[in-house]
Amino acid sequence: MPALSSSAPARNRPFKQVDVFTPTALLGNPLAVVLDGGGLTDAQMLQFANWTNLSETTFLLPPTDAGRAAGADYRVRIFTPGGEMRFAGHPTLGSCHAWLQAGGQPLSAQQIVQECQVGLVPIRREGTRLSFAAPPLTRSAPSPMTLARVAAALGLKAQDVRAAQLLDNGTTWLGLLLDDPHTVLQLKPNQLELKNLGHKVGVAAVYPPQEAPALIARSNREARAFGPSATASAEDDNPALEVRAFAAPMGIVEDPVTGSLNASLAQWLITDGHMPARYLAAQGTCLERAGRVWVERDGNGQVWVGGASVTCIDGAVNL
Repeated sequence: MPALSSSAPARNRPFKQVDVFTPTALLGNPLAVVLDGGGLTDAQMLQFANWTNLSETTFLLPPTDAGRAAGADYRVRIFTPGGEMRFAGHPTLGSCHAWLQAGGQPLSAQQIVQECQVGLVPIRREGTRLSFAAPPLTRSAPSPMTLARVAAALGLKAQDVRAAQLLDNGTTWLGLLLDDPHTVLQLKPNQLELKNLGHKVGVAAVYPPQEAPALIARSNREARAFGPSATASAEDDNPALEVRAFAAPMGIVEDPVTGSLNASLAQWLITDGHMPARYLAAQGTCLERAGRVWVERDGNGQVWVGGASVTCIDGAVNL
């Protein structure tokens, strides 16, 4: 990789590349994790994130004094090739997976606490899955003009859109609930128009129970293309929601599996009665991925978003 400009000499730092929202490598959303980000400047972090060319790269650090006093186990900084993010879901889970695998010991037996720019994010372990507590959501209705222009850029008709909300839980999405999962899967957006509009757009639709097997068969056919062990388990093959994420303003044509979007969608759709308090979402189908996102709203009203992670690369990087 190109040398990074710095006044301090480079050194080997532990590094992992993790696939998130899948138990099987190559079927989720990849994340680069530098497990020791100490001493790196903002410019160095951004340059490395640009070099990895993944949707997100994270750098793990000790908590701030305030974070440590509040119970944080570690701090994470999240970068896309274009800049730093305050919060993102798949980097939260992938970073936690990498930290635990590298020997991280949480202060509490009940949960791990991650510090990031939105504050403290609790993460709980559920067998082989990790789930993060969705940050507080603010939402509002988009203007009719914005909705019409975004729908046109997606190739949608007005009757295709059941509901829409601007969603912000540390990162902002325009969420659209469509009439049919097949509409979601058939979208061919005008990426230039979406970029010019300046909105990251998340689309979703609910699967009627009788239609779930069609997605199961399709996902399994795609998974088998990567090898005999790639098929998801039966537990992972009953999604209730199909999701796609288009982030053209960030230079991302389509994100394979998106934790922050699924979190804000869940907070909206469960509250408004479109989805039950517990469900499984599928994402990445059109990219030949088999992302599975577990969603649950607990008795206190907190939404948890989780999934499996698997380490694909384990080594060191000279930074």
